Amino acid sequence: MTIRIATPADLDAIMAIENASFPTDAWSSESMAAELATEHSQYLVDEDAGDIIGYAGLRSIRGNADADIQTIALLEARRGEGRGRALLRTLLAEASARGAREVFLEVRADNPGAEALYLSEGFDEIARRPRYYQPENVDAIVMKLDLRAWADRAAAAAAAAAPHARAENAPMGGTSAEISPPNSANSAQQCDEEKTA
Repeated sequence: MTIRIATPADLDAIMAIENASFPTDAWSSESMAAELATEHSQYLVDEDAGDIIGYAGLRSIRGNADADIQTIALLEARRGEGRGRALLRTLLAEASARGAREVFLEVRADNPGAEALYLSEGFDEIARRPRYYQPENVDAIVMKLDLRAWADRAAAAAAAAAPHARAENAPMGGTSAEISPPNSANSAQQCDEEKTA
């Protein structure tokens, strides 16, 4: 299983997951293609045996203090395996590398699994947008993460795990999944959940 940077060639597979995951408010192919092309975004795909089973996107202008998680979505049959968490952590690491200090996202109020994932990574609810998702009139929960605090917690967790890993001669891991170049056979760390916006 591999998390890699998305390319324009992935658009059809991404849109198939987008339309299945968000039948009433899916992005258009044109909007998604523009997101894949802009330097201000980083989109990832999660591949398993050559098939794209999930994707995620970040909007982060280099040097800006804030960034936005645009979306995380997985095929329904592959949710709950920890893969959404791997995608999220990879996006957060990219936001940090681009100089962001805070990360924002919106999640549907009727998606408690995704909300729990974000809370577990350190996001806090800061606002609600009533009836934001149409036509279902579902509220949007606006969440914010202090990226430096998140990185500090991840580093502390890695340091605490290090003696155990050394004792077993296991390779030391980072806080996020490693991003592989397109079509790489490298495997990536696994995780959890679905899309946010």
